[in-house]
Amino acid sequence: MPPDLHMKYENLKRSLRERRTVAVAFSGGVDSTLLLWAAREALGGGAAAITASSGAFPQRERSEALDFCRDRGIPQIVLRMDASDIPGFRDNPPDRCYLCKKFLFSRFLEAAKERGFAAVAEGSNLDDEGDYRPGMRAVRELGILSPLREAGLTKAEIRQLSRELGLPTWDKPSYACLASRFVYGEAITPEKLDRVDRAEQFLLSLGFRQMRVRVHGDAARVEVPPEDLDRLLERETREKVYAALKALGFAYVAADLGGYRTGSMNEVLSAEKGGAYAN
Repeated sequence: MPPDLHMKYENLKRSLRERRTVAVAFSGGVDSTLLLWAAREALGGGAAAITASSGAFPQRERSEALDFCRDRGIPQIVLRMDASDIPGFRDNPPDRCYLCKKFLFSRFLEAAKERGFAAVAEGSNLDDEGDYRPGMRAVRELGILSPLREAGLTKAEIRQLSRELGLPTWDKPSYACLASRFVYGEAITPEKLDRVDRAEQFLLSLGFRQMRVRVHGDAARVEVPPEDLDRLLERETREKVYAALKALGFAYVAADLGGYRTGSMNEVLSAEKGGAYAN
C-alpha cells in the first residue's frame, strides 16, 4: 500500500474511532463496503451495518449486502421500507434523490439511536463532489458523516484499498438506486422498478457487468460501455436483448450509441440549466 494511501486509511479509521460507535449505511457497493470494513477494524463491536430493503434497490445488491455481513459476522440492521411511502418520490422530480435520502437517513438515524449508536455514516467519496447529487443536501442537513470524503479518498483509491484489503467489491461495477433509471417526471411504481431490475439482471446474465436500462415511457434505452457496444449489437445478442425486454413489457428497445455514463438522465437538466448540472 503506498504510504500516502496508507496514511489516508489510517486517518479514516482514526476519525471513526473518535465517534466510538457508528452505524454505516451499507448498500453492498464499493464505497460503503470499504467504509464498513474500516469501521469494523476501528471499532470492533461498536460498528454495524444499516441497510434498507426496498424495491428501489436491485435484489442482487440486497442479497450481496446481507451475505457480506453474515459471512464476516458483522451486525446488520435491516429496515424494510416501501419507496412509494416517501412523499413526492412517485412523481420523480429532479430533486427525487433529496426526498429519498432525507426519508431514508431520517429512518437510519432513528434506528441507530434506538440501538445506542452515536452516529450514522455514509459512503460518498471525493469524486462525488463534482456530480449533481441532490441527496448530499439531505446528508448535510441531517448531520450524517461522510468519512471517505473527509479522508480525501477518491473512487480509484477506494478500489485500490479494497483490493489490498481483500474485499470482494474492489472491482465491482457501480450501481445506483433503480429510480435513477427513469426520466424525470415519469411516475415511479413498484411494477416499473421490478421491470427495470429484471431487465438489468438479464443483461448481467449475458455478461454485461457495467450497464443501465434507462426508461423513457414505454421505451428502454440500454447503456453499456463503448467497448461493449459491438457485442451488444451482434445479431444473436441483440435479438436476445430485444426479445427479453419486449417480454418484460417495453414497446421499444434501443441501444444508446454514446455508451454507459453515470447520471445520463441529468443531461437534459444540464441543457435546461445551461450546464449547472453537468457531470
